[in-house]
Amino acid sequence: MNQIDLGGRSAVITGGASGIGLAIARRLAADGARVTVWDRDADGARAAAAALSLVPQGEHGGLAVDVTDAEAVAAAAAQTLARTGRIDILVCSAGITGPNATTWDYDPAAWRQVIDLNLNGVFYCNRAVVPAMLAADYGRIVNIASIAGKDGNPNASAYSASKAAVIGLTKSLGKETARSGIRVNCITPAAVRTPIFEQMTEQHIAFMLSKIPMGRFGGVEEVAAMVAWLASEECSFSTGAVFDLSGGRAVY
Repeated sequence: MNQIDLGGRSAVITGGASGIGLAIARRLAADGARVTVWDRDADGARAAAAALSLVPQGEHGGLAVDVTDAEAVAAAAAQTLARTGRIDILVCSAGITGPNATTWDYDPAAWRQVIDLNLNGVFYCNRAVVPAMLAADYGRIVNIASIAGKDGNPNASAYSASKAAVIGLTKSLGKETARSGIRVNCITPAAVRTPIFEQMTEQHIAFMLSKIPMGRFGGVEEVAAMVAWLASEECSFSTGAVFDLSGGRAVY
């Protein structure tokens, strides 16, 4: 593993108790960052932080946070700042796929749930940390979108729409903060095998694999490696940008 210097940096990872978020938390901790895991799974967040604290960089934290609750997110940001003194890095990884159904059969309640977590949660978290980053004139925000936000996956309209919106949010915030020391970018992975696959039908999983020219799913460590660079000082002239991680699937 190549080393990226994140020593002295304080990072927040949403959805960091499992899957891609946990892999990112492990990678940033290994690169020297002090990590705080935000996850609605309280036990999972604490367990992840305890495991991360086994690495030489020291104590990490875990907070139970419902990112769909703007007030809860603001409170978590304040609590994290009180403990660490700063938030240099935010990675928004929390998300769900929602059911697989045609748009005309899609349950409105399920639609709202997907949009609330995948889009509104990202907005609330970005909004909560930017003031502290502006005060420090430094920050790195990485939002996890999806190649579905570019292509639009059939039978996944809510997921595709939410991830397309994350791309738009990232571009807007990147432009708004471009004259500061903050850099805001997103990545658009193709399918990565994690526990989130349990929310999908086998037909949808097979469809996603068929679209990847490399003929395999991505690995969580591969996502974490790209995030580590985007979270570093070396990512200095990219903001409001979209980075593909799609095994060749991306069409633009």
